[in-house]
Parts: sequence; structure tokens; C-alpha cells
Amino acid sequence: MIDLYTAPTPNGYKVSILLEELKLPYNVVSIELEKKEQKKTEFLKLNPNGRIPTIVDHENNDFTVFESGAILIYLAEKSGKFLSSDPNGRSVTLQWLMFQMGGIGPMQGQAHVFYRYAPEKIEYAIERYQKETLRLYTVLDTQLKEHEYLTGDLSIADIATWPWVRSYRWAGLDIENLPHLQRWLDVLAERPAFQQGIEVPYKIDRSKMTAEQTQEKGSKILI
Repeated sequence: MIDLYTAPTPNGYKVSILLEELKLPYNVVSIELEKKEQKKTEFLKLNPNGRIPTIVDHENNDFTVFESGAILIYLAEKSGKFLSSDPNGRSVTLQWLMFQMGGIGPMQGQAHVFYRYAPEKIEYAIERYQKETLRLYTVLDTQLKEHEYLTGDLSIADIATWPWVRSYRWAGLDIENLPHLQRWLDVLAERPAFQQGIEVPYKIDRSKMTAEQTQEKGSKILI
């Protein structure tokens, strides 16, 4: 059994989606970020950086892994799925995984912050991070023009990237001119594991929300 410490964020969704794809048994421990539960002493013993997600693998002597990309690699190697055993294929997947972790995550995260949350609207910062995120999206679109998935076959690179790109509207972006990226988003959105993974640690019922409430709630889900 694996314990997954998580919250409804793109980085959290990466791991729950992979666990669902792998059909590995796991127990969800919901971390309330607004209550700073990730900064409590007991959690910092698991993840000294005080971030989600984190896993504890009880089948492997309670081995603990933090950092979402490291967790994806660990689970892929544990299961032998979504990461090629061929050195070149493995390298390609890791390149696109690092592209997400070093590019899309940080840049889109800053776009979210300055576009949605900053008490002062700094147009330079908004434009800078939106433009860079869109540039990175264009790189993805070019890759997906020739590949069904980022590395040919479905991999942890796709699983890492999709939860971020799906929230493009929250960063104030439009992907109408990126048809291959949109196709990829839609294809992955149809996979049951992706649908189930974004309901962890809990499902959001938007059916009774107003449009304004949905936006407000979404800020806690997509960032």
C-alpha cells in the first residue's frame, strides 16, 4: 500500500493520475494547504520542503519520496510502465518530464500568480509569464504534431504535463491556435485514470455553483 499526501493542485494530480493508471492500491491523505498542514513538523519529517505531493511506500520499508517528478519516476520504475527501459527512449521521456518541471510548471505557476492573485496588477509580469507559458505550449504543439503523445507512447511526461496545461484558461491563455495541443488535451481527458486522478483528494461538485463561485473554487484546484 502507498500513502499519498496530496492536495487538489496540478502537481498533486500528476501522482494520483499515475497511481490510477497503474491500478496500484493507495491511501489518500488530504493536506489542507490553506491551513498550512504541509508546514507541520510531522509532515516536514516526510518532506523537508513542506510541499505536496509526497508518497510513503509501505511495500518498500516505508520508503518516502517527495517532489512530483521524482515520484513519477519512482512509480514508473517500480511498475515497469510509462518509462521506457531502452536508454534512448528513457532519456527522451525524462527530457520532456524536465521540460515540464523546469519550464511549464514554474512559468505557468507565475502566470497564475500575477494574473489571478497579486494584489497589484503588474502588467509587465503578467505579460512576461503569459508569453513564456504560451511559447512553451507552442513547443508542445510542435512536438505533438508528429506524435500522438509527447514521446510517442503515453508516458510520465504526458502525465506530468497534462494537469498543468488543462488549466490554461486560469493563466489567461488561449490555445485556439495550437490544435495539436488541444487534441492531446482532449484525448487524455477521455482516459478514466485521468478523470479519476483529478478527483483526488476529493471531487469538486460544480453543479450547484454560480460562475463566480466556480472561478473562485477553481483557483484552489488549478494552482
